[in-house]
Amino acid sequence: MQPSTAERIARLSAHISPSNLQMGESSMLERANCRAKGGAPGFKVAILGAAGGIGQPLAMLMKMNPLVSVLHLYDVVNSPGVTADISHMDTGAVVRGFLGQKELEAALTGMDLVVIPAGVPRKPGMTRDDLFNINAGIVRTLCEGIAKCCPNALVNLISNPVNSTVPIAAEVFKKAGIYDPKKLLGVTMLDVVRANTFVAEVLGLDPREVDVPVVGGHAGVTILPLLSQVKPPCSFTPEETEFLTKRIQDGGTEVVQAKAGAGSATLSMAYAAVKFADLCLRGLRGDAGIVACAYVDSKVTELPFFASKVRLGRGGAEEVYQLGPLNEYERIGLEKAKQELATSIQKGVSFIKK
Repeated sequence: MQPSTAERIARLSAHISPSNLQMGESSMLERANCRAKGGAPGFKVAILGAAGGIGQPLAMLMKMNPLVSVLHLYDVVNSPGVTADISHMDTGAVVRGFLGQKELEAALTGMDLVVIPAGVPRKPGMTRDDLFNINAGIVRTLCEGIAKCCPNALVNLISNPVNSTVPIAAEVFKKAGIYDPKKLLGVTMLDVVRANTFVAEVLGLDPREVDVPVVGGHAGVTILPLLSQVKPPCSFTPEETEFLTKRIQDGGTEVVQAKAGAGSATLSMAYAAVKFADLCLRGLRGDAGIVACAYVDSKVTELPFFASKVRLGRGGAEEVYQLGPLNEYERIGLEKAKQELATSIQKGVSFIKK
């Protein structure tokens, strides 16, 4: 039997504002009946910080991803507007918005993947350390929510400084007794995206044909592009190597300065985050051979966290790859990266343990 016009309107209204539903109303109007499964089978994804400079384009691009069936958009401000806007896109994912700390648990319950771009952006003259005190507290609160509401979810952490926020998240999860090192991934994909683009410019190739492994961390000298391992194989002069390495390391600063106080890398970061999230979802689906660089719990070096290539699967980062052969320039760069990383990691751990 077809639902009546009144029932259809009530269903639509409930879909727009699920929180308006009163307990005990007709089962026809329950939130689960409002296309809660989405237009197609897929995964449930939450974006924490969805109304920010990265969050908005990230949310839009995730709404376009056919692997996403339900998309939860959480922020402490402006998430209802972003949700309304994005929910009008004619793609399969059902979009729901959540506003403020009191709705964090509802935003996280039942999620398969949680992407975290929340926090303040870097401004001119600001170091990544300046970001630390603000963003560290935000990440701690969000990760406490994840530990409680979706402890098995894959977590993609974007909030800077990633070198320190990933150890913070790990400590929060350890405290809660749910830490799975394979399911916590610091997103360094923007470094790879930049490296592919800048190297392609020098080689005169399409960036989509270039693959540059970028290892280490996600700030300044901790970003180490392995130009000796570029695909397709090619060689660079010492001058080219120096120029490219420096530009890749300073890519974020290049954008901050160009925006002159109006923000940091948001659009390219959202693109890179969605590219990485898509690989994670394909891994969760069981696709074979999904490999990407990410900042993870690692035994590749003596440091507890390090970015290198990982194989993504149903369990998250199922295999962490070794660095492979490095040339002299890269070996020197690796030592510099490790020194800086050690300090950043300790800073994150100490923040939770103090």
